[in-house]
Amino acid sequence: MPKESFLQNRIKSVGYALKGMLLLLRTEPSIKIQFVIALAVTALGFYFKISSTEWILQLLSIGLVMGVEGVNTAIEKICDYIQPKLDPKIGLIKDISAGAVMIVSVIASIIGLIIYVPKIF
Repeated sequence: MPKESFLQNRIKSVGYALKGMLLLLRTEPSIKIQFVIALAVTALGFYFKISSTEWILQLLSIGLVMGVEGVNTAIEKICDYIQPKLDPKIGLIKDISAGAVMIVSVIASIIGLIIYVPKIF
């Protein structure tokens, strides 16, 4: 079997990544909520005509929250696969992973408040 070219390999990798992204959006309730919030703040961005810098901060925030949530989901799935029974050590790993999502979400929320509170009031 001939070795795949670099380009073929990259195309396959993008396909796997898109599949993973769609799986997250279809199966994970927290990502669905975050996606709706992302759509809402994107609409707000257009409504309030936010600056380029504000768009950059908003998009980075959305990407970080959703990306870290995806990693959190993967960690949880691995933990469940490795140890399906209740285990305090696995629980600790899951809590730390969820904590990372919380940190990014809180900072993203603060960024959103900094952008939108002055525009609303």
